[in-house]
Amino acid sequence: MKAVTFFRVVPYSLFLVFAMCIDARATSSSFEPKVKLSSSGICHDQTSASFNRTKKYQAFDTITDCLNQGGRLPKAKTNQIDKATDEAIEQGRAFVTLYDRGDWPHWLDSDKDCQNTRHEMLLQTSTKTVSFKSNKQCNVLTGEWYDPYSSEKFTQSTDLDLDHIVPLKFAHGHGASNWSREQKALFANDSENLILAQASLNRQKGAKGLSEWLPPNHHYRCEYIAQFNKVMTKYNLTYAPSEQRIVKRLVKACNRTV
Repeated sequence: MKAVTFFRVVPYSLFLVFAMCIDARATSSSFEPKVKLSSSGICHDQTSASFNRTKKYQAFDTITDCLNQGGRLPKAKTNQIDKATDEAIEQGRAFVTLYDRGDWPHWLDSDKDCQNTRHEMLLQTSTKTVSFKSNKQCNVLTGEWYDPYSSEKFTQSTDLDLDHIVPLKFAHGHGASNWSREQKALFANDSENLILAQASLNRQKGAKGLSEWLPPNHHYRCEYIAQFNKVMTKYNLTYAPSEQRIVKRLVKACNRTV
């Protein structure tokens, strides 16, 4: 009887070990890092061909964090940055080697009321009573909002993006690259730099400055230019010389129409 019991228990134990291994593999894959610092000192993000091949590594959330710990970029990426830097010098504009949107905490819930920056703005700027996605009243679903970029009204919050008037990437390349994470969070959630706009126009704008993009609503352009410049001044951001010439012409044209 003991022998029979033994052979019943052993396979079941092996099954448990096997199941635990499978579960561990599934768990570890769900916690895969965003950036790996390899044993040879190279920072690989998920776009790197060596990311999956790197088995011995130190994990980081961003490339910047990895570099700050003494890592270096792969040679191919370094060559790309060198080329882009040369182009920036030729064009007389600033170039910052690394921009990571993850370094700019945005849509925060600073007052812990479950409504983040986006939904606070939706609530505050709606011209009609809003409805929420659930009884918790965290996420605004409907209301009525005027988008000055397009000069249109919208009733569905999903049709709108919360746009950074001075884009995060633009700020990064014009003096903000060395800011602390706290400074970047302050900028990214500053209501003076935020506006609800038609999602398609916000994506059309991307990270462009005044020299590359203006709202299609001509009646709003001068106000947009003034607010863009106000934010640039508030945060001590600077235009490249070629951009500054265009901005001065835009401001001069707006002053003539006042």
